[in-house]
Amino acid sequence: MSSDITALVTVADNGGSSGRLREEFSSLPPGDLRMALAALCSEDDDWADVLQHRFTTSGELNGHTLGNLLLAALWDRDKDPIIGLDKVGELLKTVGRVLPMSLDPLDIEAVFLDGKIIKGQVEVGRYRGELDQIWITPENPRATPEALTALATSDWITIGPGSWFSSVLPHFLLEDQMRSIIQSPAKKLILLNLLNPEGDELDHRSPTHHLEVLRRFAPELKVDRVLADQSAQRYRAKLDDLVGDMGGQLMIWDLADKESKIYHDSEKLAMAFSHIFASESVR
Repeated sequence: MSSDITALVTVADNGGSSGRLREEFSSLPPGDLRMALAALCSEDDDWADVLQHRFTTSGELNGHTLGNLLLAALWDRDKDPIIGLDKVGELLKTVGRVLPMSLDPLDIEAVFLDGKIIKGQVEVGRYRGELDQIWITPENPRATPEALTALATSDWITIGPGSWFSSVLPHFLLEDQMRSIIQSPAKKLILLNLLNPEGDELDHRSPTHHLEVLRRFAPELKVDRVLADQSAQRYRAKLDDLVGDMGGQLMIWDLADKESKIYHDSEKLAMAFSHIFASESVR
């Protein structure tokens, strides 16, 4: 597959090391950005492990990761989060680029059908209830210009997997970014979560429910492919209808890790993506 990859990452984390650094420096929370950088790190480079190292002490460093501190230092020095991310990407020899979806630190707030109002990415992610409304604050955050350019010039835009309320939906709650995704000439692929992924707010809900929630907040979104694990086979009839309404084709593959069924297998995913991208390129 191409090494010309851009990962667009939500910046609403308010917990742990990220939350502490965000509050202290009034900066973007670095944790999810660090994870994306580590994921794109060259296989022969052990810097990813160093970046992920988490301190365990009885002092102020307890719970912080080295990568979070490195990003915080670069942002504090250069006053530009994109420069700092690119510098760490160069250090790690990443096979792509990592960008924040917004230049402003965001917060996620949600109202559930039981009347509960939940504030904060961590808190929304932990709450189990039927979603009524969800939004991000501040009211008009700045979309990252480089992210909008990447969306406009991409061959493919892939959406998911991840925590549906706190990692996937926020990309469609930032108006400029949602418009860029919908209007981009790129082909679009949704990778659905496994049936019981760890940490997903919609765990134990069907993949059809995931798509229905996404369509509520991005009704104009059209896709070319929706990729699901073979465990979703029993929902195929309804999924076919939903995906067809979105203009796309459903593809069901064996994607789960053999040892831990709650995680995707990275090699299986790479094979699936390679097959889909190659088949489209020869049309």
